[in-house]
Amino acid sequence: MRARGWWSWLARAGVGLGALLAAGTAQAQEARPWLDPTLPTPRRVDLALGQMTLDEKIAMVHGNFGSILKKTRPDDKRIGAGHVPGVPRLGIPDLYESDASLGVANGGTMRPGDVATALPSSLATAATFDPDIAYEGGAMIGAEARAKGFNVLLAGGANLTRDPWNGRNFEYLGEDPWLTGVMAGAAIRGVQDNGIISTLKHVALNAQESGRYVLDARIDQAALRESDLLAFQVAMERGRPDSVMCAYNKVNGDWSCENDWLLNQVLKRDWGFPGWVMSDWGGVHSTVKAALAGLDQESGQELDREVYFGDPLRAAVDQGAVPAARLDDMVRRILGRLFDRGLVDRPAPDMPQAIDYAAHGLVARRAAEAGAVLLRNEGDLLPLSTALKRVVVIGGHADIGVLSGGGSSQVQAVSGTPLRLPIPNGPANLGFIKITYHGSSPLAALKARLPGAEVTYLDGSDPARAAAAARGADAVLVFAEQWRTEAIDLETLALPDGQDALIAAVAAANPRTAVVLETGGAVLMPWLGKVGAVLEAWYPGDQGGEAIARVLFGEVDAGGRLPLTFPAAEAQAPRPRIPGLENVKAAAAAQASKPRTPGATTVDITGGVQAFDVAYVEGADVGYRWYARTAREPLFPFGYGLSYSRFRHGGFAAQGGAAPSVRFTVTNTGSRPGVDVPQVYALVPAADGKPVRRLVAFKRLELAPGHSATVTLPIDPRLIARFDADGAVWKVTAGLVPLVLASHATADGPTARLSLPALSLKP
Repeated sequence: MRARGWWSWLARAGVGLGALLAAGTAQAQEARPWLDPTLPTPRRVDLALGQMTLDEKIAMVHGNFGSILKKTRPDDKRIGAGHVPGVPRLGIPDLYESDASLGVANGGTMRPGDVATALPSSLATAATFDPDIAYEGGAMIGAEARAKGFNVLLAGGANLTRDPWNGRNFEYLGEDPWLTGVMAGAAIRGVQDNGIISTLKHVALNAQESGRYVLDARIDQAALRESDLLAFQVAMERGRPDSVMCAYNKVNGDWSCENDWLLNQVLKRDWGFPGWVMSDWGGVHSTVKAALAGLDQESGQELDREVYFGDPLRAAVDQGAVPAARLDDMVRRILGRLFDRGLVDRPAPDMPQAIDYAAHGLVARRAAEAGAVLLRNEGDLLPLSTALKRVVVIGGHADIGVLSGGGSSQVQAVSGTPLRLPIPNGPANLGFIKITYHGSSPLAALKARLPGAEVTYLDGSDPARAAAAARGADAVLVFAEQWRTEAIDLETLALPDGQDALIAAVAAANPRTAVVLETGGAVLMPWLGKVGAVLEAWYPGDQGGEAIARVLFGEVDAGGRLPLTFPAAEAQAPRPRIPGLENVKAAAAAQASKPRTPGATTVDITGGVQAFDVAYVEGADVGYRWYARTAREPLFPFGYGLSYSRFRHGGFAAQGGAAPSVRFTVTNTGSRPGVDVPQVYALVPAADGKPVRRLVAFKRLELAPGHSATVTLPIDPRLIARFDADGAVWKVTAGLVPLVLASHATADGPTARLSLPALSLKP
């Protein structure tokens, strides 16, 4: 019988397709009861695990670099950062893993022609001080990842930006543990609400790229609990990530991915983490020690010296060096998250699905607008008027697009890639990393708003010519850029390629000069007092050009606030030079002098760098706390940012007890709609006993002129506590805690006192 006739017969017989599918599903569940979604997850896991062979268990705890799929499954469209086989006969799906926090990455164009929506950098998202925006960004990326067939997103970067030169700072959420934890948790929740898995990474102290594969991060355990680990803990509580990625570096003598204290004691025991710990790609150094210390899965095994969780793990289990129960625990943690997240019952599609890129582009644009920080605005140069007659735009490739950060987070944007440049004098093993621009032109967006004006563009390569063009213009916009990438730190915070001299020359010719910064973090500004305005746009993503124009013309307020401190000089940082930089340079020179071995298949990701220690002398006092503790005045403090309107704070009061909170009122006293980000700081004694401000609450508010809003915010007692490492508890001393309601970390404002009882809190 032909197929069409078969279905017609079924219809006449009153048998529907849904009934057939339901019958088939019921039979499958009867034969494989772990596929019954009505059963509790622990029962499903036990049933499935009981059917797995030793080979299947071992296969689930180590995986390939994603590009290996090109060889084994050339037609598979899910080539990404990693792949781990499932158990098809049991209905357990493969893990298809993609980078990361800024969009579905396609580094090295592993998937030719595949594009995705590029969010602005994570620093830009953090600068919004708005968890809802972080959630929307995560949800957008998660939706695109699922539509492309991926079911694990290597997102959730929550390392604190301890040092201003870190090449990867643009991927993180700033220097404050509370802001980072809240924003990371919201983004993770957004990703996972799509029925896919997100990681939380990189645990812990992946605070610099120079020597990241060999360095030993040294810090007091209590200080680590009060800083980076608190950020991770808050992100975990709010986002409930299904997986955690351990870092490359050592922490206090042990590799992060075989660090019993980090993984078993803190993560799994104290925090009760039910998911699995995956390694960073190339971050595994042993079999038995790593397995017993809490590592559950080896990722990107081609970058390790050997496949530690393959045959060596099988042998260790056979010999009893790794108990069979520990291997079962590894697999159980993975299976539990797959069942809980719905990846078994509702697997990601095998083939790419349609994506509403127009709607997703608006998500990226809103984040870029909300995260743009107005640092200076003398004489109300901004917002620009649409009545301007002559405008000069200079530099930053503003005629073609906006800059993005480099490395594993690189997105091939929907808006296109008008320019891709190699790293100047870059290491050969980083050839896949390019200086990449997204195709959203600020110049085009500016011209669209000035149809009757003369708008001139110069690339900025000739400062004298640029200054001459700027003379007499109604407004001058200089786009300045600073590129950062994973794997390489900046050696200076000065703008590269003579841009400081360019800005100074142009500002001298025309004081109505506004500088738009596209940077991955803090930069020095020797020309600051000479320009009329400075807008920090970060790496603004897929619709960055349009977002910048909307902020410059006041179509939206400049509502961002700095999520990290901008130092006035490099010497102000806790480490004025990059630790281990000389080791890195020496190793690079030695590698360059070695002849290449044709056909070599092994990769030494360390680059031959000799191991070294990094002492985190600031301890828990990261960023603005360090500047306060050492009485150093930065260029711009944490939390700083101007608005096109003005605001008044009042009615500040604190409610004490075991569940403390604050209450205050914000009023827009200006003539325009505007954004305010009131911040509450507590004065808490640092390790040396000197009181230092800690951010304990914040709220982003958008208010019309003359309107007010009254806000009540809870305060997490851990933000006021000190961690007792000996007793493994958070301790709050009874008494009155001074609070200040401020516009940034060093500002004055209304004060209150919070009455607290003595508290001991679980870690």
